[in-house]
Amino acid sequence: MKGYKKIFSLALCAALTASLLGGCASDSAEENDAEAEEEEAAVQTLTVSDPEYYTRFKDDGLSINVYNWGEYISTGADEGTLDVNAEFTKLTGIKVNYTNYATNEELYAKLKGGGAAYDVIIPSDYMISKMIKENMIQKLDFDNIPNYEYIMPNFRDLAYDPQNEYSVPYTWGTVGIIYDATVVDMDKEDIDWDILWNEDYADQILMFDNPRDAFAIAETLNGISMNTEDTEELETAARSLMKQKSIVQGYVMDEIFDKMGAGDALIAPYYAGDALTILEENDSLDFVVPKSGTNLFIDAMCVPVGARQKEAAEMYINFMCEPDIAFANIDYICYSTPHQAAYDMLDEEVRTSPISYPDEEFIAEKTTVFVNLSDEANKEMQDLWTEMKSAEDENVNTWIAPIFLILCMITIIVVLIRRHIKNKKDIF
Repeated sequence: MKGYKKIFSLALCAALTASLLGGCASDSAEENDAEAEEEEAAVQTLTVSDPEYYTRFKDDGLSINVYNWGEYISTGADEGTLDVNAEFTKLTGIKVNYTNYATNEELYAKLKGGGAAYDVIIPSDYMISKMIKENMIQKLDFDNIPNYEYIMPNFRDLAYDPQNEYSVPYTWGTVGIIYDATVVDMDKEDIDWDILWNEDYADQILMFDNPRDAFAIAETLNGISMNTEDTEELETAARSLMKQKSIVQGYVMDEIFDKMGAGDALIAPYYAGDALTILEENDSLDFVVPKSGTNLFIDAMCVPVGARQKEAAEMYINFMCEPDIAFANIDYICYSTPHQAAYDMLDEEVRTSPISYPDEEFIAEKTTVFVNLSDEANKEMQDLWTEMKSAEDENVNTWIAPIFLILCMITIIVVLIRRHIKNKKDIF
């Protein structure tokens, strides 16, 4: 607000000077006013609904450990944006130790292994369900999260947390395909999941490096539910992934952003929010949500069992649901928001974007939310994934022995020829 007041004062002085100097100066003052208004609008501000609520631990020297996806919060890196964690500390006195993970499975393994204690985590729908089943996250005290009132009705009472006891939705989105439109010679409406199996783009295709997302794509390609537990259907998807393996440049997650942005790959599956970020920086890229269907995911804030600062963690979750903070985050990371007040603050262009907010008919008919699979199905999927990935390594290794033998044979032949030539010289 201090910056705004300074700008306003300068604009006012300019206006007074203009009134003395005449019409030409008046035009200049109008331009200054317009610039001041534009700069004021561009700077994000923070107000909270109940400042007193955030003073409870002000002088207690507390800290909380927050574990989140990479590039999934406003950091203040862009001019005029909020550093959310810094603002929380300034308001509450609570320090935020903030670290990142790349996949739900990485998050799960870290918590299951007990190697670290976290107070707030932000897993996806199916992983939340799995963690509830395994008693890895705990029920929230919603008296400490009054801003839950802003969560849209259609993001409550969902299958992964049917009683709304364990989680508060943070973002949502869909999975699609990002591609280099200057090279991929196809109409956008014709691009579907099968392009990830197109041999014309061999060694220029990236694939998700986690089994649930990768299997979902292969299952959709084969007309199979991405929540199937049928053994034959899982094996069908695995065979498709095995067939794809020979043309895949690499299995990656966050690296998709760098590789596609640098032109090191042409096609990759990608999350819609991340796609919007990279599209702003690279005009040659485009993004499409496949017409055959896709995954709709919801990431939500939870408190793990064993959290050392549960009430402070719930305060952090409530802070993340403050309208100004929810907007700052969603505006920065470009994902879709389940927060009504933040949604209302978005530009009309964003609210009507088919990437960020597909129409209700498409969502109802062409998207699927992951559910937690049974332990048996999860194990089978993981085993099939591991076999496929290890087979990739074996394919490389199987060439080593034949190549080594060929090189040995060539060396022996060369040595024999040289000896033969030397012997002939000795005779003559």
